[in-house]
Amino acid sequence: MPHHDRNSLRLNAMRRNIAALAARLMAEDGIADYGLAKRKAARQLGAPETEALPNNAEIEAELRAYQAIYQEEEQRERLREMRRTAIEVMRLIDPFRPYLTGPVLDGTAGRYAEIELEAFPDSGKEVEIFLLNQGVRFEQNEPRRNGPESPECVLTFDWNEIPVRLSLFEPDAERAQKRRNGRVSERARRSTVEALLALPAA
Repeated sequence: MPHHDRNSLRLNAMRRNIAALAARLMAEDGIADYGLAKRKAARQLGAPETEALPNNAEIEAELRAYQAIYQEEEQRERLREMRRTAIEVMRLIDPFRPYLTGPVLDGTAGRYAEIELEAFPDSGKEVEIFLLNQGVRFEQNEPRRNGPESPECVLTFDWNEIPVRLSLFEPDAERAQKRRNGRVSERARRSTVEALLALPAA
């Protein structure tokens, strides 16, 4: 076999191994960032970080496969619980046009995931005042702004003992397509999440 073919096979095998280990790290250790998971996996396998790194879609496929094999019942029940909780929170903050995004929407939420919501109020302060009036205790964080993809502020709190991350954006940002882990981030209104919850378990 020519040397370049052997090298190509070696790289492809390493790519698959990195994707599989990155998926396990995400499922078992709660790493949410695909880039961090693949870099950590590459280091553990002794691969240069510039060589044979899988793309996010490959890691997501491995993550779904890992969850189906090793965490099927746990992950299915956790996902349903998190979607039910997301609907409760979305119903509460409905005046602020909330969307669900992230792993709870795409179905990859594991034991360490948080509910990720986005809202587009006229003022972030009115959301904070609203939550305080509802007796919701939260922590507020103002991340570094980096264009319309960055929230004005992020409110974190627990609901039914599940962590919730509510990112507040300017109203104009609702029309912008945000990217997550290298691709356009999907998001859904409450009616869509309710329809997902109504589907029979896979």
